[in-house]
Amino acid sequence: MAERRLGTPAGRGPGPAAAGEVPTGDVVTGEAVVLDLRAASFASRLLAGLLDAAATAVVGVLLLLGGSALLSAADEAAVGAIALTLTVFCLVGIPVLVETLSRGRSLGKIVTGLRVVRDDGGPVRFRHCVVRGLLGFFELWATAGSPAILCALVTKRGKRFGDLLAGTYVVRERTGARHVPLPPMPAELAGWARTADIGRLPDGTALAARQFLGRAPGLHPASREQLGASLAGSLLPLVSPPPPAGTSAERFLAAVLVERRDRELVTLRRQQARVRELSHSLGRDRHDDHQRGAGAGRVAQ
Repeated sequence: MAERRLGTPAGRGPGPAAAGEVPTGDVVTGEAVVLDLRAASFASRLLAGLLDAAATAVVGVLLLLGGSALLSAADEAAVGAIALTLTVFCLVGIPVLVETLSRGRSLGKIVTGLRVVRDDGGPVRFRHCVVRGLLGFFELWATAGSPAILCALVTKRGKRFGDLLAGTYVVRERTGARHVPLPPMPAELAGWARTADIGRLPDGTALAARQFLGRAPGLHPASREQLGASLAGSLLPLVSPPPPAGTSAERFLAAVLVERRDRELVTLRRQQARVRELSHSLGRDRHDDHQRGAGAGRVAQ
């Protein structure tokens, strides 16, 4: 693959079909971060839905018991209005409120380790939860969940109709974080990297570059080229002096990250050595104080 050189004009980015080459569940954010978000399985979503339904039923019964005094003293029209209000509140209001405040979680999702996220991997907001809640009333409660089950079985990420309209899907949170090893230092950039100023590199940008390098071999070539050039372009203003002319974007990113890691390791080892020296010094001072105290005791005797 012909790597993009720093400073060359970027070509037309890959369309949706090219981006679709990224493995299922992976999300490429606007910051070029490749997120490993694993879509929840149908079984786990079904279990979470049953737990939520049970919790909703319990809340509904408690509300009916609590409002029984009002219902007994009201006329028939008022009883119908109160019952409708409580039903809408239990089946739509509570799920929307809980998902909004918990950023995409519910009791069932907490138990099963799931969360609702946007299609780009970001947290859901009130409008997403409202769309999911309104559609959920019809596809989950009014039709006993059959449309949601059929839709989840045929869509790529197990989405129901509420997810399709809201632009969301459910991911599994309890997945082990995978360590992304760095590539070796490019030999032709080792001398430049040792003298370059990279102290202004933000942690978020470094993480984005590290994840990109770890997943680059599995990306579509056009996506890989575009994302690498975008990340390199965001790092260039933070590095001084710039790399040698003709340096490829990926090798530039690798050189910066490897040098940053090596410098952090050196700093960490110095701090550890300093802590050991201080600990040894404090221990020696305590030993000397103990010896002086023992000597003073013998003199007093």
